[in-house]
Amino acid sequence: MSEEKKWYALYTRPRWEKKVNDLLTRKGMEAYCPLNRVRRRWTDRTKIVQVPLFTSYVFVNITEEEKGEVRFTDGVVNFVCWERKPAIIRNEEIELIKKFLRDYEDVEVRPLSLTEGQRVRIRTGVMMNKEGVVVQIKNNRAVVVIESLGYELAAQFEKRNLEPV
Repeated sequence: MSEEKKWYALYTRPRWEKKVNDLLTRKGMEAYCPLNRVRRRWTDRTKIVQVPLFTSYVFVNITEEEKGEVRFTDGVVNFVCWERKPAIIRNEEIELIKKFLRDYEDVEVRPLSLTEGQRVRIRTGVMMNKEGVVVQIKNNRAVVVIESLGYELAAQFEKRNLEPV
């Protein structure tokens, strides 16, 4: 029985995204380095060049057994982890990135910013899809109040697990 493949994000050495993508592909793995078409101007000409959309990130679709081989590929620093395990990227998210880059050029990637008082939805975990209000932001965590049964439950969440409503 063949094991199911899953998408993972990899950290790469700086400016090694295309090289890592090529090395993984040569090993027979499905790798994806999203490339952004950007217009660059020099003194004598303007040209459209392809630059990695996510700095130091490459995505790879592999089985559990292939993780070791990926880890020992030149230029790979490590898997992007979530709760001390390599984070699994949903296929729909990879397809959305591909479609977005097909339809648009000069795409800008910005981190999600949260502000106190902002209404958010929790994306993962036991409280998944519950809504609440950000009451405090500390480093990489946000304290969110969740109103339920007439009580306010305050909990800390990683900011990346919250999305604006």
